Amino acid sequence: MAGNIDTKAVKGTRDFYPDDMRVRNWLFSTWRTVAARFGFEEYDSCILESEDLYIRKAGDEITSQLYNFTDKGSRRVALRPEMTPSLARMFLNRGNTISLPARWFSLPQCFRYERAQKGRKREHFQWNMDIIGLDHVAAEVELMAAQAAFMEAVGLSTEKGQADIAIKVSNRQVIQTYLESLDIRDEDFAAVCVIIDKRDKIGDDATTDLLTEYGIAQETAQKIIALLSVRGLEQLRETVGADNLGYQSLAELMELAEQSQIAHLIDIDLSVVRGLSYYTGTVWELFDASGAMPRAVSGGGRYDKLMEHLGGKPTPMVGFGFGDVVITLILEEKGLIPQLNRGIDDMIYPMQSSGFAVANSIAARLRGQGRSVLVDYSCRRFKHIIKAAEKDKIERLIILGDKEIENGVANVRNMETREEVATAIEELV
Repeated sequence: MAGNIDTKAVKGTRDFYPDDMRVRNWLFSTWRTVAARFGFEEYDSCILESEDLYIRKAGDEITSQLYNFTDKGSRRVALRPEMTPSLARMFLNRGNTISLPARWFSLPQCFRYERAQKGRKREHFQWNMDIIGLDHVAAEVELMAAQAAFMEAVGLSTEKGQADIAIKVSNRQVIQTYLESLDIRDEDFAAVCVIIDKRDKIGDDATTDLLTEYGIAQETAQKIIALLSVRGLEQLRETVGADNLGYQSLAELMELAEQSQIAHLIDIDLSVVRGLSYYTGTVWELFDASGAMPRAVSGGGRYDKLMEHLGGKPTPMVGFGFGDVVITLILEEKGLIPQLNRGIDDMIYPMQSSGFAVANSIAARLRGQGRSVLVDYSCRRFKHIIKAAEKDKIERLIILGDKEIENGVANVRNMETREEVATAIEELV
């Protein structure tokens, strides 16, 4: 029966009331502004994709977290859990007509069936920025610089010595070369990466247990854990040698980051692995430097083999995903969400229903001039109108009483100065 319907949002999902939408639109607008500043173009795709796009080997968690089902045409489909495979698919469909390198961004909504907790929902929006066709760490540095620019734009500090953010960076080639020396290759390498990506959440002992359960020898598992404790370029060079391709890539990245004025935000940290099996080179995560929010704010990496995995030619690709949930929590806790009003220029208040026609005529003229106009048809008491106008930060209140209308005037109140002037209706601008 209708009366028994649960009216709450589905667990792990959100409703966005007008106040929430103002915050979301502000966040999206800031993302779009920063992306445009770096020369990126926006794209989008359908939220529904073929399930095969996300079914991978190597035990990716994302495969088990799909919202997937069989549609009425007996096709296996899924709500997208991430945007990157859709981006790769779109390039496969039209790759020959797209000039490279390409800089694309999107603001998709994504779905994953996982445990809902602080900073994590079963749906979220995210800011994706990707560079396709550039096989150089200059692409990674540009993307990290864009993330830093966004943080500055929303009021977080990126100043040396007092930065509110930290970017932890590693390179899958470092780990791959080391694991190959331990005879861990191909699918085993990808599976091990998925396991060790859990280390920050479950600790060294539990990670070691998962590795041995997978079939890695205890001694080998302990060597892997030791490698993940490496910090900084100097320690990395001492551990893996200057001829390690991953080390060389990170050294060049840091040199470019210095010139981009973001090197002080970057920590070389081999514990950053990223669970997705398709990453091939640089991987990074952005954190709240205070540690108050232990969950990563954003994560990214290079995935040069994804196009090949989907049946195309190997294509250099690198990008990041920046979710809306964690950053909104951080900004709320730091008091950095701005006071966002409805953006209404004029409120017209006909005191009686007999004034509705005149109110509509004035509203039509003002809207034609590009102003945002709200006509309040409630005929409620004046004190409630004033309260509403103040709450919504309205610029002008246009008051229409029957006597004023007979005289062809309206009382126009400037809500900031509280000055009220009788103005000819024909002269209202």
